[in-house]
Amino acid sequence: MDLEFGNYRLRRAERQLLGPKGPVELSARSFDILAMLLDRPDEVIGKTELFDAVWPGVVVEENTLQVHISALRKLLSAELIATVHGRGYKYAGPRPFAVTADDTAASRPSIAILPFDNMSGDPEQDYFSDGITEDIIVELGKYKEFLVIARNSSFQFRGKAHDPAEVASKLGVQYVVEGSVRKIGNRVRIAVQLTDASSIAHIWGEHYDRELDDIFAIQDEITRMIAARLARQARTAIASRARARPTNNMSAYEFYLRALQLAAVYDTVLEAEPFLHQAVKLDPQFAAAHAMLSFVESIKYYWDYNNPGHLHSGLEIARTALGLDPDEAYGHLATGFAHLYLRQFRQSEISLDRAVALNPNDPFILSIRAIFLNHTDRPEQGLDEITEAQRRDPYAVGWYDDFRGVLLTTAGRYREAAACYAKMATVTPWSLIRLIICHFELGEIRQAQDVLAKVKTHYRGLSLDQIIDTEVDFYQDATVCSRYRAILDRVDKAEWARCGLLPCYFAA
Repeated sequence: MDLEFGNYRLRRAERQLLGPKGPVELSARSFDILAMLLDRPDEVIGKTELFDAVWPGVVVEENTLQVHISALRKLLSAELIATVHGRGYKYAGPRPFAVTADDTAASRPSIAILPFDNMSGDPEQDYFSDGITEDIIVELGKYKEFLVIARNSSFQFRGKAHDPAEVASKLGVQYVVEGSVRKIGNRVRIAVQLTDASSIAHIWGEHYDRELDDIFAIQDEITRMIAARLARQARTAIASRARARPTNNMSAYEFYLRALQLAAVYDTVLEAEPFLHQAVKLDPQFAAAHAMLSFVESIKYYWDYNNPGHLHSGLEIARTALGLDPDEAYGHLATGFAHLYLRQFRQSEISLDRAVALNPNDPFILSIRAIFLNHTDRPEQGLDEITEAQRRDPYAVGWYDDFRGVLLTTAGRYREAAACYAKMATVTPWSLIRLIICHFELGEIRQAQDVLAKVKTHYRGLSLDQIIDTEVDFYQDATVCSRYRAILDRVDKAEWARCGLLPCYFAA
């Protein structure tokens, strides 16, 4: 059985460690040490036992084990392997769990659609080829029989010469789709091929010459053909399902494609808004554009917690989208997101479950539902959801560490949460609050005070209560926020006492 822990998978049969960016270089001895620690995550394993297991019958120097432990800590993270002085070593990372890679792969084919090459000779047309790729990813993502790698990870390979086998290894998939788009005037030629990466077998290839008015028929045909080739393994006949034309206005569709490029990345999602406004202005019946606009409007709340108006306007736009097409996943996502932060938890759950049912491979949808599970006292389930999201989009590491840290804090797994935040280049304000909680619960009061100082610098002019209301008070169980508030208050008083501005007994 393989073992998964955090962002890593230990493949026993292949004696290989896979990380977020593919295989990790690991010596044979280090592999054996790691496997032994993962097999017994709740135990301290003594040095003698490790020597006997990893170097049976061989006399080695005392520092040899330390060299391999140090190598593992550099490759993974120092916090994952703890030294228990006088006793040995202990695994201290995310709890490992067994997975059966072969059985999973056989029952559910995995596929990556790489960004189609823009062959038009005009870099300004990249958005068009990217948009077609994105559209096919979204369509195949609706088929529950497939595990489809999300856009962010597939697009890591844009503009690079690549070997399908190498891509498949890095993304952990069986099948790779490649293609190209040549757009000249009102005509387009699309070439596409499907490869079985395990055998480098060319399964299917085709090219299409069409007027741009037929672009949706082309996408539908490509999607159905890929689905048909995989259907034999997935025992599905859904490949014949018709795809509705999203809009008859090609200009509206091009604005929508530009928006998809931006909305796919957390840091640029808000930049999609003007393109979506143009799309719905040109075609007021364009349900998909309304749905994406509703999500962009709702998620503004993450940048402006003091303005619930974004949530209400997001709900209104979502109603328009769902009135046009009740199966628009992002309309349900926006609805669920808005209800969550309006503390209407039951309505939120219904909408988010519907969004996942409509597009079970979308990592953004899975991630937002993970936060919902966090706020409704189900952080362990939320961690499972984040793991699923990362499986589909392993390169969106920033937001996973952020969300996973929040979930781990709620779950009381403070050391693991702090390790998540340590991997982030910049820790978000809502996670800085959780990091204070982690340090406090671990008895690291000085570190908690230092993080609190950063939070206060970020929120100049706000009281501690106002900061907590802004970043924390979204839990269904009010006692969670009350406990966080009490902890931050104690850390704050301890900081004042340290500075000599309060009697020391206030820090108790």
